[in-house]
Amino acid sequence: MFKYLALAVTLAVAPITSFAAQFVEGTHYTQISNNMVPSEPKVTEFFSFYCHNCFNMESQYLPEIKKGLDKRVAFDSKHVDFMNSDLGTEVMRSLAVIHELDNKEALKIAMFGAIQGKDNTAGHDHSAAGHEHKSLINSRDDIKKVFAELGVDAKQYDVLADSEVADKKLSLWRQQQVMYAVQSVPAFIVNDKYAINLNEMRTLDDIIGLINYLALQK
Repeated sequence: MFKYLALAVTLAVAPITSFAAQFVEGTHYTQISNNMVPSEPKVTEFFSFYCHNCFNMESQYLPEIKKGLDKRVAFDSKHVDFMNSDLGTEVMRSLAVIHELDNKEALKIAMFGAIQGKDNTAGHDHSAAGHEHKSLINSRDDIKKVFAELGVDAKQYDVLADSEVADKKLSLWRQQQVMYAVQSVPAFIVNDKYAINLNEMRTLDDIIGLINYLALQK
């Protein structure tokens, strides 16, 4: 049902230093569009709350990646629609709500945990044979329970989830998923133009250095 990227190697946390290696198009990254470089450099992570590697990325590696980004590079996150279902849409919508709130990281971790199990940050696949965890998310009401535990009441959630802003975000995420051929997650798209090949990344320095290189080149 889902197309998730199994990282070829375990990413090592290395000191954040300047990455001197030469990046090769077609190996380390792929140009996926002919868009002009935006005035504000950025990197977008496409992910799914159902993806165990995304949970690992969020809890173990993303804080270091964000810390290592050049201060000029903005970070954004978007949820893919691999499920193409009412429930999948509600889960996508939950991220649009998170974007409007202050405690973003805590809410994202809570959603990952509700779907995959709070112990799923160690790298195991929640969909693997013998893994008995069942998602606690089967409806919007279930999602609202998760948010309520972090101080977001049901009425506030509904207002944000049903807003025009949320609708526009979901429409954009779906369009870009197709436009950028996002077929596995986590995926990093730089400046809406370049896709990073995570299979060629050996350390966090590789990822950080390549994002900065692509985002800031003219």
